[in-house]
Amino acid sequence: MLLLITIADFFIVGLAMLVLAPLGIGIFLLSCLGLKKPMTLGIYKIAQIWSLLLIACTGCTLTVRGREHIPRHGGLCFVSNHGSIFDILLILALVGRPVGFIAKKELALIPFLNLWIFLLGGLFIDRKNIRQAIGTINKGIRRIKAGGAVVIFPEGTRNRGQGLLPFRSGSFKLATQSGAPVLPIAISGSYDIFEKTYRIRAVPVQVTFMPPIRTADLPPEDRRQHLSDQVYRLISQALEAAQSV
Repeated sequence: MLLLITIADFFIVGLAMLVLAPLGIGIFLLSCLGLKKPMTLGIYKIAQIWSLLLIACTGCTLTVRGREHIPRHGGLCFVSNHGSIFDILLILALVGRPVGFIAKKELALIPFLNLWIFLLGGLFIDRKNIRQAIGTINKGIRRIKAGGAVVIFPEGTRNRGQGLLPFRSGSFKLATQSGAPVLPIAISGSYDIFEKTYRIRAVPVQVTFMPPIRTADLPPEDRRQHLSDQVYRLISQALEAAQSV
């Protein structure tokens, strides 16, 4: 039964991406003609509906806390733990505003997914190429300063159910150099949806949005490390609380 559900869900994923891709490209082209703001919102709304549909298809029980902490406007840096590919869907479904992702370069090779990351304003980063990585970070900083929102996963890779991995403090350069607030996100249970058994399972999932941290209020000396330690502690505590429920 779980195998049939998994096959059906992947069919829906592929079909939805295939059907929505031309619409997304059309909206993107309109944004290039001077309708950037409304078209950016349009692209996000399509991605949000797609994400909500896929989450519903898994049958998981979703508990969301703290959405009232998300600013609706202004530059913002979301920082989340990363256990599963479903984390991206959860964030798209729940943040309620256009948001881009800092994605590893390997995702740029996946058809349709790479297109949607690009359309949403995401950036692909090659951590092994210092010059390219710096250029990508600088683009993200400019995007945030212009009022956009960007998501980073400071563990650097999916933790695959192994618990919260150490953060790379360099990931917080986006926030400290843009001067934008950082909003920590704790996602619990997403790894169990699929990657744990490679079968879609209806499991409890909890997403917690915490109050934004004003980076301007942090001590200037070693600001990135201080911010990294603070966010790590907050996400770790929220994950522990979710597991104890």
